[in-house]
Amino acid sequence: MKMIKNMVVGDEVINFFLLKEAEVKQTRTTPAKDYFDMVLSDQSGDIPAKFWDATQTDKETFFPRQLVKVKGIVQSYNDRLQFKIEKIRLANDDDGVQLTDFIRAAPVPAEQLVETIKRVTASIEQDTVRRIVEFCVSKTEDKLPHYPAAKSNHHAYFAGLVYHINRMLELGEFICQQRPYLRSDLVKAGIILHDIAKPEEMIAELGIVSDYSVSGKLLGHLAIAYGWITEAAIHLQIPLTDEIVIALQHMVLSHHNLGEWGSPVQPQLPEAVALHYIDQLDAKLQAVEDALATTPATEPWTKPIRVIENKPIYRLNW
Repeated sequence: MKMIKNMVVGDEVINFFLLKEAEVKQTRTTPAKDYFDMVLSDQSGDIPAKFWDATQTDKETFFPRQLVKVKGIVQSYNDRLQFKIEKIRLANDDDGVQLTDFIRAAPVPAEQLVETIKRVTASIEQDTVRRIVEFCVSKTEDKLPHYPAAKSNHHAYFAGLVYHINRMLELGEFICQQRPYLRSDLVKAGIILHDIAKPEEMIAELGIVSDYSVSGKLLGHLAIAYGWITEAAIHLQIPLTDEIVIALQHMVLSHHNLGEWGSPVQPQLPEAVALHYIDQLDAKLQAVEDALATTPATEPWTKPIRVIENKPIYRLNW
C-alpha cells in the first residue's frame, strides 16, 4: 500500500483512505456540473482530490470521516500534488480495514499526555493558581485526550492539543530554569490554560475538525477561556479583583500577542511574554516537523507552511 507522502505525479493508485473532507462544488462551465472537492488522508499525510461529475447518489453517500476505496491518478496542480478520483466506494466489513489505521495521532499516547498535564497542575504551589487551573481543565476533561490543537496549522491530529501543551511545558520548564525571575507557577498555568478552550471552540471527531462551534465562531477560545477563569474565581469565592485572577486572564487574552491574531491585549507580564514565544516556538517547529515527516524523502522541499509565512522548508542532503 503506497502512502500519500510517497506518491508522485503519474502514480496510478487503488487504495483505501480516510475521507477527511468532502464538499460539493460546481464547475464554472455552462451548464454548471456538481463535483466533489475532497481531501484524502492516511497516517503519512493528506492529499487534495477531485471527483468530477458527482451524481445525486454520490452526494448522498460520501461524507467526511468515512473510509473509502478509490481508484485514480496523481496529478500536479499549481505545483502541488492532487488526486483525480476515477472510482470511489465506501469501505465495508469485508475489506478488513479500520478507521484507526488511517488517523494521524500524536507520537505519545493520549493518556500519558493527559496524566502529565494533571501531574504538572498538581505541582503548582500557589493555591489559587492551582485551583483555577484544576477547575478549567475539568471543564473539558472528556474531550481533552483526543482533540487537535488546530484545524490545520499545527498539531492538527488526534491528541494534538495535549501533545502541544506537553511540549510547551517542557520548554517552559527549561526557560524558567534559565530565567529564574519568571514565576514558574504562572508559566505552567498559562501553558495549560492558553488553549484549554479549543475543544469548546471546535467541533472535532477522531482528531479531525469538521467546523467551529457557535461559541467558537462568535467568541473564540481566548474569550471562552477568559470566561472559564472568571467562572472558576466565582465558584471558588476568589475576588475578581484578585491579582492572580487578573494575571491568568491576561495570560490567556494576550498569548496571541496581536489584535490581528486574536489578542485584545499584548503581553505585559514577564510570564505572558514567555508564554507567547513558547507557544510560537512549539507551533512553528511542530509545523516544520510535520511538513518534513509528510514529504517524501526524495523531495528536497516541503510544501509551503502557513505558520512560517507560507515558506517551504529545504531538507539538507547531509
